[in-house]
Amino acid sequence: MAALQHWDSFYVIVGSAAGALIGLQFVVVTLIAENPPPNAAEAGAAFATPTIVHFSVAFFLSALARAPWQAVTTIATIWGIIGVTGIVYNIAVARRMRLQSTYKPEVEDWLYYAAVPLVAYVILTCAALIAPSSEREALFGVGAAALMLMFIGIRNAWDAVTFHVLVFRHGKDAGAEVK
Repeated sequence: MAALQHWDSFYVIVGSAAGALIGLQFVVVTLIAENPPPNAAEAGAAFATPTIVHFSVAFFLSALARAPWQAVTTIATIWGIIGVTGIVYNIAVARRMRLQSTYKPEVEDWLYYAAVPLVAYVILTCAALIAPSSEREALFGVGAAALMLMFIGIRNAWDAVTFHVLVFRHGKDAGAEVK
């Protein structure tokens, strides 16, 4: 697939960054584990795990783009599977956010943990659907979805760390309910 050759550097950068950020997230979680908040597991499923999933999807999309595909249909099918799976997963994340009792999500949390990732997965699904007829546009859609997931992951990782350090660890309530 000749069109992917023009994207080599982009996916090397995104894939490398995603891989490094996954590792960094594990380091941060290890450090935070010394003083976990109550009900940390249910909050983790709603807030920490999706961050790793988004980084991993960006990493996987980058790895897929570097493979020597003969036709767009094969990679488009994989994009579609990832996109639809991401949509379903995001619905589960929104449900976990609503049901967990460690933290009361604010509007910004709903936006960055539920709405924006959903948009990224919808874009990826649409890119898969248009790929056979509009390869170039599909590649821009996949690139946009990968970047969105990277930036969402970075923002959410920062949000989780600052919440833990500045709010939970110091016992201060900065607009969030900590139980």
